[in-house]
Amino acid sequence: MPATPPVVLSIAGYDPSSGAGVTADIKTIAAHGCYGITCITALTIQTTQGVSGVEPVRAEVVRRTLEELAGDFGIAAVRIGMLGSGDVAAAVSDFLQLAQLKNVVLDPIVKSSSGTDLIDARGQQILRERLLKLADVVTPNVDEAAVLTGLSDRREGAKQLHDLGAKVVVVTGGHLQQAVDLLYHNGEFEELKAPKIQSRSTHGTGCAFATAIACELAKGNPVRDAVISAKAYVRDAILRAYPIGKGTGPLNHLPFAK
Repeated sequence: MPATPPVVLSIAGYDPSSGAGVTADIKTIAAHGCYGITCITALTIQTTQGVSGVEPVRAEVVRRTLEELAGDFGIAAVRIGMLGSGDVAAAVSDFLQLAQLKNVVLDPIVKSSSGTDLIDARGQQILRERLLKLADVVTPNVDEAAVLTGLSDRREGAKQLHDLGAKVVVVTGGHLQQAVDLLYHNGEFEELKAPKIQSRSTHGTGCAFATAIACELAKGNPVRDAVISAKAYVRDAILRAYPIGKGTGPLNHLPFAK
């Protein structure tokens, strides 16, 4: 009988175009040889051209889903993405506090790349005051780090997020001239650089990055190695992406698929 792969839980929104959220996470998890389970936090009306509507799931549904999943599976890692509302953020925080799961990767999504708000003010407060303390790794982009800390400087923002409770911080910088991610780990900064890729297939890069980190941690890899491997995976998924949709298309999450 084949060995059971590590189980990775995605707590995130539903993107019907499959570039981000739980459907993209399932593909990323499969690409890393893990088994994905999911809890949908919000439905979105979304295509490659942007988000035009958000409908959060009731917090009680999220709570019950998470409790049932934790009772059935040995969860090796968690990726938290879009939460949609303060009520959902509170339910997820309560669950994580009780479940004491390892390898929690928080991708603190505040807005879509098209500018739509994806969490309310109370949800941002819960991210800041509760969820950061429950995360092993937090992966904001520059704008998200600034929203959570009020600081525009990446290094100051990363340090502040660590002071708020996050064990390891990666401030992503795919929008910069070079794709420079800033890792803050064990009290030290490290810049992880890669050449900028010009592509219209970049929707969901943050989701794929955070989920890939969770998968690598689930397999027992050290956090720095997990971050470096995730960065390489996202880069490869962009390079191997195919044009699809009329807007910013998705990565190729399964580059080995025929």
